[in-house]
Amino acid sequence: MPRQLPIGLTPPDWLVRNLRPQQAPVNWPAVARAALAMALPLAIGLAAGRPAYGALASMGALSGVIGDTADAYRMRILNIAIPQLFGAIGVTIGSLVFGQGWVTVAAVTGVALVSGMISSIGAVASVSGLLLLLNAVVGAGLPMPGSWWLAPLLMSGGGLLVLALALLAWPLRSGVPERTAVAGTYRTVARLLAACGTPAYDDARLAVTLSLNQSYDLVLARRARHHGRSPDLVRLLAQLNAVTPVVEAAPAVHQAGQQLADEIPAAVRHLADAVETGYSGPIGLHLPVPANETSRAVDHALRHAAAVVTDRNPRQPGDDRTGGPAPLRVRAVRAARGVVLSPASWRYGLRLALCIGIAQALVSLIAVPRSYWVALTITFVLKPDFGSVFSRALLRALGTVAGLVVAVGVLAVVPRGWWDVPVILLLAPLIPAFTPRGYGYQTAAITPVILLLSDVLNHQGTGLLVPRLVDSLIGCAIALVAGYLLWPESWHTRVGDRLADAVADTAGYVECAFGGEPDPAERARMRRRLYRDLSAIRTEFQRALTEPPPTGRRAAAWWPLVVAVERIVDATTAARVRVKQGAPPPSSGEVTQVTLQLRELSAGLRETDVLVEVRTDLTGPSGSVLEPVRQEVAAARAIASPH
Repeated sequence: MPRQLPIGLTPPDWLVRNLRPQQAPVNWPAVARAALAMALPLAIGLAAGRPAYGALASMGALSGVIGDTADAYRMRILNIAIPQLFGAIGVTIGSLVFGQGWVTVAAVTGVALVSGMISSIGAVASVSGLLLLLNAVVGAGLPMPGSWWLAPLLMSGGGLLVLALALLAWPLRSGVPERTAVAGTYRTVARLLAACGTPAYDDARLAVTLSLNQSYDLVLARRARHHGRSPDLVRLLAQLNAVTPVVEAAPAVHQAGQQLADEIPAAVRHLADAVETGYSGPIGLHLPVPANETSRAVDHALRHAAAVVTDRNPRQPGDDRTGGPAPLRVRAVRAARGVVLSPASWRYGLRLALCIGIAQALVSLIAVPRSYWVALTITFVLKPDFGSVFSRALLRALGTVAGLVVAVGVLAVVPRGWWDVPVILLLAPLIPAFTPRGYGYQTAAITPVILLLSDVLNHQGTGLLVPRLVDSLIGCAIALVAGYLLWPESWHTRVGDRLADAVADTAGYVECAFGGEPDPAERARMRRRLYRDLSAIRTEFQRALTEPPPTGRRAAAWWPLVVAVERIVDATTAARVRVKQGAPPPSSGEVTQVTLQLRELSAGLRETDVLVEVRTDLTGPSGSVLEPVRQEVAAARAIASPH
């Protein structure tokens, strides 16, 4: 047996969760792109006798490597090219105010405010805001070689080199990432059907939700740029929508305690192969004869999906997730309005600006050599949309120490000059390889690369290492005090409020499913939004667990209720499937009773941490399709009630 640590030496759960590496496959093409895109500019600079120019271009390539996370080619353009534009603006502002004392402090603080505010728009805007501030800090802290326009040109060129390498296979593989994602969704649905009636069902359903989210994001992002004119995209979206009835039938099967015949998951995998290859011929499903209403629902859903998968010219489908995508101009206006009018956006921006302002003022008053590293640390730690500030500060400190250990060996042993190229060739691929493992691992991979490139610019050697560690610790301390402890919203879990919203939306879902003449498309959209929201709540829950007590303990108390709400949504979907297959529909009074129960639960969660009083009667007709829903609601209310 493994030796147990004494109780006093056992690390706390929140620390273990922070340090545990996440499981993720290595993106080998991204690894290869990082090695080439970061080593090539440095080699060209050395060959031209301008190593500083090469180092700047490699720094730009580093930002491109960080943003090189999208599967779809068009998304790669957005993820890399747009942030490079903001990065060029940032380094230009920073270099223009370099060495100007309080003018520098004011300019960088203003950039921090804008960076924090635009981070709430979305993933691309978040990375753009990060590079805007990151490059402004670098430009304000390091003397840039050449004219004012040279540094932004070189850094943008390095980032665009990553983009060019990422798009090399586009002519040959256009649309392949989207087809692969949709086919992957079909395969996760196959695993869900195989898990019906087993303890593995809940994990399989969560995997389906995540896969559907990814597939819709990819397909709709590309469709928005074609405005629905691409037949391939129309077909992919129709295939994605066609799997929805299969997903809806799964809760009914699981609730009945059934385990489906092996031929059914095999049929879904067969459809996945057809989606991935673009096959449009006849498909023999070889399905067993349905024996009851739930197996009939699965049979009908699979035959419908097979018809859509093999249809080369499906009709223009609606988006069963959020409605048709708006034009880019409309979405840009909405995003800008949301940034300016959103209180959360202003709070995020002010938090970041406060911390950056303190850092810049500190290094202006105290002679700290190469002090830009303090603000750089805050930039990475305090990005409000990146998760827990506390855990990121902790992981930043630990990752910096690990990265410095590597940098000590490199700067002390490897001579400067052409030897830097093979070193970068070896270190750069670690960034995309380690980034999916967690923030601490990403920091450990990025730190030696940045230090090596910085040394090409300022030639400090190993004298750079101890100041960098001190600067990182100062930056983490500022972020923890001015960006975390002074803002109660950052160390209070938001699971309860989000869960209350989800419960209220569940009441609307029940009304849509059984009130009057239900619209199948609207019902599907509501169900998808609910599962997406619950997935976001799970993410927030995992983030809160990495916080130290008492925040982590309070978050853990919400977990049973998160699961209970997911079960309510599943039970509602299963009841709707049963009605569609011939079961008697519930009365309007019973529907009203269930929705009142859910809204009372939602209101109780908003007012306090527990549900204090329940007024609506829980009873209902025995044998009704809504009886399982009532049971799940009763279970949820029992979890929330203090008695």
